[in-house]
Amino acid sequence: MDDLYRAELELAIRAVRQAAHLCRAVRSGMDGGVMEKTDLSPVTVADFGSQALVCRLLQMELPADPVIAEEDSAELREPGNATTLDAVVSHVRHALGDATAEQVCGWIDHGNAKSFSGRFWTLDPIDGTKGYLRNGQYAVSLALIVNGEVMVAAMACPNLENFPEKGSQPGLIFAAVKGEGATVQAIDGDELAGAQPVRVSEAEDPSLARFCESVESGHSAHDDSARIAERLGIHLQPTRLDSQAKYAVVARGEAEIYLRLPTRKDYREKIWDHAGGLLIAEEAGATVTDVTGLPLDFRHGRELSGNRGVVVTNGKIHFQVIDALRAEGIA
Repeated sequence: MDDLYRAELELAIRAVRQAAHLCRAVRSGMDGGVMEKTDLSPVTVADFGSQALVCRLLQMELPADPVIAEEDSAELREPGNATTLDAVVSHVRHALGDATAEQVCGWIDHGNAKSFSGRFWTLDPIDGTKGYLRNGQYAVSLALIVNGEVMVAAMACPNLENFPEKGSQPGLIFAAVKGEGATVQAIDGDELAGAQPVRVSEAEDPSLARFCESVESGHSAHDDSARIAERLGIHLQPTRLDSQAKYAVVARGEAEIYLRLPTRKDYREKIWDHAGGLLIAEEAGATVTDVTGLPLDFRHGRELSGNRGVVVTNGKIHFQVIDALRAEGIA
């Protein structure tokens, strides 16, 4: 491996591993209670705790690097959410040994950068919060973006199972450095120990493709996906799972297509929902574009404002999928 980004890769893996352990600890004791943000998506204690742990490490090790993350501590600081703040602090203390409420809120707010810069990180502390609540798939996704290109990524998928023949427990970390390939290792491991390469499927017949999409119809237009599948001659039902775990499923060859199709014309994806998964999938051999075939552009702050939707394939059938999108008037 090129040593240029080795330190950042090891830091990113360490950060998402620590966050994943906190998420698991919170989930094991959940009573079903959640807060709600103004956009009505559920936010758990783990969401804030995860961001606090990851941003703490980034602030300690790379203090000059801005972080564009999903959460801030404003809601936690409100008097009515004191119980939630106490729970977040308790779980962070369990992970670290000690932390004050002010420190935890400060670490969360280290992720409050909003503008593009030459070098920054982007974090989704829990991607797939509804999957997390139902004990399905979710991810902790962290990526380093340099001059608009995703250069380092680490993504923990605490409930994603390894290949059956491996016989290991669920919980995987996918990681990549641009130009160096993608790897997977167990969450319950150490640093880079046991990392194995992952590679996309070699399938070339679109009609035999397996595809995956979001569980929530509000996240991706399921009817449009069905039309694309029909046009491509695909008869297999889609696999629906939450979070950037879908990128991982394509990256390791268990699906050939991931479609995240726009649900409305003015919607633009958030960068933290895609940066980590994109690099991991591309380094495994995938092709990732928007619905028109354009590369995803990370030079616009918090949103992919220059793109519409996301299409991920194993690379062999990408142009056929884009052509199908155009033929259906989606591109």
